Amino acid sequence: MKVLFVAAEASPFVKVGGLGDVMGGLPAALNDSGVDARVVLPLYSSIDRNKYNINFVKYIYVSLGWKQIYCGIFETEYKGIKFYFIDNEQYFNRYQTYGEPDDGERFAFFSKAAVDIMPHIDFKADIMNANDWHASLSVVYLDLYRREGYDFYRDMKSVISIHNIEFQGKYNPYVLGSLFGLGNEYLGALTFDGDINLLKGAIQLADRVNTVSETYANEILDPYFAFGLSPVLSSERWKLRGIVNGIDYDKFNPESDNMISQNFSLKTLDKKIKNKLAFQEEMALEVSDDIPMIGMVTRLTGQKGIDLVVEAAEHILNMGAQLVILGTGDPYFEEQLRNLEYRRHDKMRSIIMFSNELSSKIYASSDIFLMPSKSEPCGLSQLIAMRYGSIPVVNRVGGLRDTVEPFDPTSMTGYGFTFESYNVYDMLDAIKRALDVYNYDQKTWKHIMKNAMDHDMTWGNSAKRYIEMYREVL
Repeated sequence: MKVLFVAAEASPFVKVGGLGDVMGGLPAALNDSGVDARVVLPLYSSIDRNKYNINFVKYIYVSLGWKQIYCGIFETEYKGIKFYFIDNEQYFNRYQTYGEPDDGERFAFFSKAAVDIMPHIDFKADIMNANDWHASLSVVYLDLYRREGYDFYRDMKSVISIHNIEFQGKYNPYVLGSLFGLGNEYLGALTFDGDINLLKGAIQLADRVNTVSETYANEILDPYFAFGLSPVLSSERWKLRGIVNGIDYDKFNPESDNMISQNFSLKTLDKKIKNKLAFQEEMALEVSDDIPMIGMVTRLTGQKGIDLVVEAAEHILNMGAQLVILGTGDPYFEEQLRNLEYRRHDKMRSIIMFSNELSSKIYASSDIFLMPSKSEPCGLSQLIAMRYGSIPVVNRVGGLRDTVEPFDPTSMTGYGFTFESYNVYDMLDAIKRALDVYNYDQKTWKHIMKNAMDHDMTWGNSAKRYIEMYREVL
């Protein structure tokens, strides 16, 4: 089986969010299961060609609307996976990955190029798996080529993976022909609520639609979670699947992570405390084995539940915990967290930036990892936290429901503390339950830590589910 992933990011080359981690881990797991999985990405100027030995293959021209556009094809192999890169400096020599005024045109070109290069790289995929709105038009262009009778693409199938339905790629309907080069026969599939909606078009035209957790696949049929697309998804629900993400155990490994103060493993769990003591000192917090540390590594947005944290922070600190939050996002929340640190400098640190080193230190140092998301397609942070023995406290939505089993003191199973409704009091109750076990029953707490670290969060099981979905399509 041959699978080509089309995505706007993939670790380690370029990573903005969880999509980058998925594209860095899933193809390798599929290859381990006998699938020939490859990935095509834009060649952003931020990608270090020398570091990753990215080499020029050839160039072609891609037609887009009335334009004939240069398309350089580059390739490399990383950890056994073949990666292809689409080069065009007009589109990808930019300061940022997303958020440019011409994102629609940039990613339309990328989507068309991803389909067009396949004959030139001698790779005829059985399945083309597009990811999120940036790659959604690749599903549409593949459909176009199949309709037009191109023999190379005739039997090729398509999957669209939704990592976050909030972002859909909405544009003025007049760009359909002039910018995207598509005829009016695609107006029905791509039009929604007066806009061209690229994700909606892919949902309607793909052979399968999958999301990154089973619960999220059900949630997006509900208008509350679907950002307007629930009617479309309901009509296409027969093709909807949910497959939870995994994490890369080599990348997220407390036994070999060179960014933390003290390496540890499930067998040497007592060494974890040294990370907290070192991090408390680094953050100029009170250094103590006994003070519980609550960590967060997150985007500072309403979706991630930061409004609950801001409202409840004083109560959390008054419970005797230290709170360390790393992330950037909404300027309002950034300012609220700075003010909170100013007022409660004794127990609170707000680190308004992104840092791989500091995120590793928070995962390794924190006793509790707080993730009160309003919605969460899958979430990777809770999986990484469990890998590092930090016990998650989460709102049971989306992938958080699928990946965090609540601790049951009767059976001593589970590895997290959860709440069911999105409000401050339920979140505080879950935090208090976790702190009560930490403060008064360290034997049970260590048992929960071992449950979390022993839980299989690798990509292997998820890869099997993807293969089952691909076989359904074929």
